[in-house]
Amino acid sequence: MSLLRRSTGRRSAARGAAVLTALALGMAGTALLGTGAGTSAASSHREAPLIAADPQVDNTDLYAFTSPDNPDTVTLIANWLPFQEPNGGPNFYPWADGAHYDINIDSQGTGHPDVTYRWTFHTEDLRGTDTFLYDKGPVNNLTDDTLRFRQYYTLQELHPNCDPVTLVAHGQVAPSDTGRASIPDYGRLRQQATVQLPGGGQTVATQAADPFFLDLRVFDLLYGGNLSEVGQNTLAGYNVNSVALQIPKSHLAYKGDPTRNPVIGVWSSTEKRSLKLSPGKADPVGDYVQVSRLGNPLVNEVVVPAGLKDAFNALPPSEDHNQPAVVAKVLDPEVPKLVQAIYGLPAPAAPRTDLQEIFLTGIAKAANGPLAVDLNSQLMNQDIDPNRFVPAEELRLNLSTPVTPKPDRLGVLNGDFQGFPNGRRLGDDVVDIALQVVEGATPGKFVQALAAGDKVNGPDRPFAATFPYLALPYDKAVNQK
Repeated sequence: MSLLRRSTGRRSAARGAAVLTALALGMAGTALLGTGAGTSAASSHREAPLIAADPQVDNTDLYAFTSPDNPDTVTLIANWLPFQEPNGGPNFYPWADGAHYDINIDSQGTGHPDVTYRWTFHTEDLRGTDTFLYDKGPVNNLTDDTLRFRQYYTLQELHPNCDPVTLVAHGQVAPSDTGRASIPDYGRLRQQATVQLPGGGQTVATQAADPFFLDLRVFDLLYGGNLSEVGQNTLAGYNVNSVALQIPKSHLAYKGDPTRNPVIGVWSSTEKRSLKLSPGKADPVGDYVQVSRLGNPLVNEVVVPAGLKDAFNALPPSEDHNQPAVVAKVLDPEVPKLVQAIYGLPAPAAPRTDLQEIFLTGIAKAANGPLAVDLNSQLMNQDIDPNRFVPAEELRLNLSTPVTPKPDRLGVLNGDFQGFPNGRRLGDDVVDIALQVVEGATPGKFVQALAAGDKVNGPDRPFAATFPYLALPYDKAVNQK
């Protein structure tokens, strides 16, 4: 896979149709379609054997978008600990003490982070031998004595070869929502947990309704083999743990200049230490090891084969292009073949150099790939050294793309350039996008057999208009009648 020349080209009005057509042809391998048996998976829920057994540090989804109500900033949201049933007490869903929960930014295209934002949590459990209850009465404020289980975090900003900068020394986590009697107003607690950052921006660590939406009957021979098993948002009713960060664009762009260097690559990751177990105790020992990672949705789930999934979670993006078995699956993916076998729709011919561009380089003329348009590769940044650029799996965002007044859930495929795969907004319907483009849909000409998609077109709960945009967590049982 060749390394690539830098592009200084800017978007033009004429390139719009070309981007759409190219992406319609190129995104075929990103569909959430797989052969996994047994446990279910979503965008990155339980996607690899080892991490499925360690849900506290399991990345589920990553979002990166220009803040619609504050367009000089970017909002980054990373979620962990999937499938939280609201009634799951008495310990509910804490963050893992001492683990590193990271959001990484690559502004030069090297596959290495130019800045990392790291949340590290610790627990204050006041229950002792007095009670089994998470909260002993209504909790109206984070400081109420009735809240007996509390978590706090340190947020650091890390730059290579520099000492960490502490942005938040003792932030408090918005707790798990244990029910309406215990927590009458969760939004009030989330607001109290939101911290303003020095130099601009804000952050919160909170429980949230899982923002990802889809029908997981995709694993029953792709919706029953005839698209009959659709229309049920499988994740409705479940919560996740989220960190949200709103940060000025100048803090993320290379050399602090989002005009000359507008494209960033983003991925979330988790590091933890081994646990030494003894009766009633688990003490961390040894070095930190990366155990989970997420850039684009769906990659580890349906591109990486089962035998490589754990290894992929442990890799830095800078090493992706050196993994021939993974690159081979990008160039000749399983998903279109599965669609052809079940539905008889012809799979696009391999090698899929278009998918190589989407997943590993970003989309730019300088990538020398088939998608000859400028959208979201760091090769578009004017001040980078192109000789240091390496293909790496990251969620790439062009900071210069204007906010869409009326977002389209189908993103770039339907003419909304701010949508996936140019970053990812909470409302981007990556499943329906993929169900269309898997057979080469073009703008205005969708594959009619898949026109209805999975019939889940949005979340069960609407997103908020202001930071952190996430819906408040569910507080009723998933299996309520």
